[in-house]
Amino acid sequence: MSQQALIYLVEDDADITELVSRELNRYGHKVRCFRTGAQLTSALRQQQPQVCIVDLGLPDIDGLELVRQLTTREEVGVMILSGRDSLPDRVLGLELGADDYISKPFDPRELVARTNSIVRRLEKNARLQTTTFGPDKDVPSVACFADWQLECATLTLRKDSGEEFVLSAGEMDLLIRLLKYPRQILSRDQLLKHHDEAFDRSIDVRMSRIRKKIEDDPKSPRLIKTIYGMGYMLTSDVQWK
Repeated sequence: MSQQALIYLVEDDADITELVSRELNRYGHKVRCFRTGAQLTSALRQQQPQVCIVDLGLPDIDGLELVRQLTTREEVGVMILSGRDSLPDRVLGLELGADDYISKPFDPRELVARTNSIVRRLEKNARLQTTTFGPDKDVPSVACFADWQLECATLTLRKDSGEEFVLSAGEMDLLIRLLKYPRQILSRDQLLKHHDEAFDRSIDVRMSRIRKKIEDDPKSPRLIKTIYGMGYMLTSDVQWK
């Protein structure tokens, strides 16, 4: 990573707070710790971190609701750290926009590795503004497809009718890859290579979240087709501005 990351941890267990903050500090990150969702929300108004690590069992707010707020209001990476290890909780957390989900008990080294991966991905997204998309060396900032526009600088997806979403880092990675190669089948391996996260197993979940935003009928998608046994394909032409 090119720089030290600022990490916000909201966790009401003092022992876990100490373990996580100590391990992240040891790997060069700056950590601010909070016991409640209200404390975290207040801190976000003052300074934005690269990543928020959120416990789901908070004393003042349901952790999933806090995750929902973070992924819609703030352009930060979100990791869930929870004792809830059921599949529905994990899927719901990812569908709400979290970038990763770690169940307690956990290996601190794995938590650091996953945090680093989110930071790298956010840095890569920031570099999209200086990425060359074509031989003319222009740096496009808006992708237009079907009746949607994606603003790369703000990660904002906007429909011609006025509907608007702010994408998570994971959603942005996948959608950008599809937009760069329209009408081409991209395999899961190709998507993972450009996702830059060794631990990510949620390609299908993230694709489902994108479809819920852009498809008229997510259960029968027209814009992003599943090519069974091969991968995914964006069926629309794309114009970069």
